[in-house]
Amino acid sequence: MISYLEFEKPVAALEARIAELRQTAQDGDVDLAAEIRRLEMKSADLLAATYKALTPWQKTQVARHPMRPHFCDYVASAFSDFMPLGGDRYFGDDQAIIGGFAKLGDRRVMLIGHEKGNDTQSRIKHNFGMGKPEGYRKAIRLMDLAGRFGLPVVTLVDTSGAFPGIEAEERGQAEAIARSTEACLGLPVPMVAVIVGEGGSGGAVALASAERVLMLEHAVYSVISPEGCASILWRTNEKAAEAAEAMKVTAQDLLSLGVIDRIVKEPVGGAHRDPALTAQALAKALGEELDTLGKLPADKLRAMREERFLRIGEG
Repeated sequence: MISYLEFEKPVAALEARIAELRQTAQDGDVDLAAEIRRLEMKSADLLAATYKALTPWQKTQVARHPMRPHFCDYVASAFSDFMPLGGDRYFGDDQAIIGGFAKLGDRRVMLIGHEKGNDTQSRIKHNFGMGKPEGYRKAIRLMDLAGRFGLPVVTLVDTSGAFPGIEAEERGQAEAIARSTEACLGLPVPMVAVIVGEGGSGGAVALASAERVLMLEHAVYSVISPEGCASILWRTNEKAAEAAEAMKVTAQDLLSLGVIDRIVKEPVGGAHRDPALTAQALAKALGEELDTLGKLPADKLRAMREERFLRIGEG
């Protein structure tokens, strides 16, 4: 059962009508096949037209959709032989950031990413994907392992930002994020980061400072949430849509600005409408990027990361 967003209401009405006609056709002797086909085509065209003209704020809503696939969904669909590794060896194990050995096709990788959860219980368990210092220190530990074993690093970024609670600050949140960013930049192995949902603030950058940064078509990536930006500039989050427009949060804007390197297409209507197809496209894009990067020496990879981040904002 699809959960519809506010701007999808016309599509929802059509699909509800199609469901009613199907039920009527099953319960009676009336042949409604032609009418159902007509409405299905109309619904598909309306969905495609709607998603072709999404505003940045609407894309933000799609990126946050409660049914959008998260880290664990991609682990199950795009990777195999995942072996999670827990703990930072200092404080504890943060469930907002998960990582471990995995296989992408025939290639061994170190896979790290944010997990938001998909129901109330799992969202609380994973802290809604908001990493704490021990999560970023775990990521540092796993990146160090990847470097020692010569494994490429793949990160799946999906967070509204690092956890802002006082206990996180007490345990050195800013330092942990900075160290994680530093670990990404210094890796001697290929690294590809993918923004699969929300890429929020330093909590995202700490896992996305790679030589190749990809985004799913309807993901968003920004230094602050549109609501946060609106609250600072206009003292109200009711201006979030205007903030999203001004901040250039979409994959299409960020590609044109050189902040990201590639957009991975989503199924019409968003990744939540066909998670399996999304995972297939993601795996294909990752494989292609790693095939190219795997031919490069460590010093070249580090230079690529340095150049791509120094280049941002030029001109």
